[in-house]
Amino acid sequence: MLNERTQHLLKVLVERYIADGQPVASKTLAAVSGLELSSASIRNMLAELEDMGLIASPHTSAGRIPTPRGYRLFVDRLLTVQQLAAPTLAELKSGIQPDSPQRVVQAASQMLSELTQFAGVVMTPQRADAAFRQVEFLRLSERRVLLILVTLDGDVQNHLFHTGRDYTPGELVEAANFLNQHYAGQQLDNVASRVETELRQLQGNISELMAAAIQFGRQALPGGDDIVIRGEGRLLAVSDFSSDLSRLRELFDTFQRKTELLQLLEQSRRAAGVSLFIGEESGVVPLDDCSVVAAPYRLNGQVVGTLGVVGPTRMDYERVIPIVDITARLVSSVLNFNEQP
Repeated sequence: MLNERTQHLLKVLVERYIADGQPVASKTLAAVSGLELSSASIRNMLAELEDMGLIASPHTSAGRIPTPRGYRLFVDRLLTVQQLAAPTLAELKSGIQPDSPQRVVQAASQMLSELTQFAGVVMTPQRADAAFRQVEFLRLSERRVLLILVTLDGDVQNHLFHTGRDYTPGELVEAANFLNQHYAGQQLDNVASRVETELRQLQGNISELMAAAIQFGRQALPGGDDIVIRGEGRLLAVSDFSSDLSRLRELFDTFQRKTELLQLLEQSRRAAGVSLFIGEESGVVPLDDCSVVAAPYRLNGQVVGTLGVVGPTRMDYERVIPIVDITARLVSSVLNFNEQP
């Protein structure tokens, strides 16, 4: 547990590093923290924070920088989110107007990027009535399975995917029968939420097949999930990324594939408000040096998608969090306006 003075010192250090992008020296903290402590006392407090893994000292500098764990404590306990400034709110409202859902999504992604100077990502709305009539799994070879999905209107969708292990024909039949008997004709959002709890009661390790059927079903059915990304090129100007071109290429590859981002945004669909993934918390290796701030948006009270921002861990959370939050609320309002007769 950190005492109030040490928490305050961490808060000042994080805010200073976010603002300047340079490691913060103990002498600087002694001058700006308002704690009226000597540099030696400040260094002792910094050593405590470093021992706890909340800050680190780069090899090229005597100053300290926050670690992802330090950012997490800062966001959870020390950050005071401010109301969105009136000019920013007005810009958002003017940029996202009632229109077709696709244009609303594109506008929201563009506005998120422009206001934060990072990459704006928006999951396209999932149709509330998207459902399947029947699924089937066919083993093509070791760890290669063909998913056959039949929509309610009789359209047949095929998707080939690789599995983590080899499944027997019996296991594939078991997984398909379970989905068809319990979930055929139901909305995919209901299927996803129910499967999370009911999979624990199943015999055999078929959760991977269930997850694949839901994921690819959402992509294949009308209104299926996709992601609109705008402003990823802005990340080229972020000094935190520009010094490591190989990591930057990996990040851009992730944007192009979209699969990992889709899975990450999917987690945010179940959150009541804003979700924040800092560094390795995302579980996506190319995002280890990034933070993702995301929030769900709704249509007729039901979550139909997620939007957010991808940027460096050194981002102005105090400003970015309310931008994402208000954008999600605004998109919800605009989509519901479009649905009115």
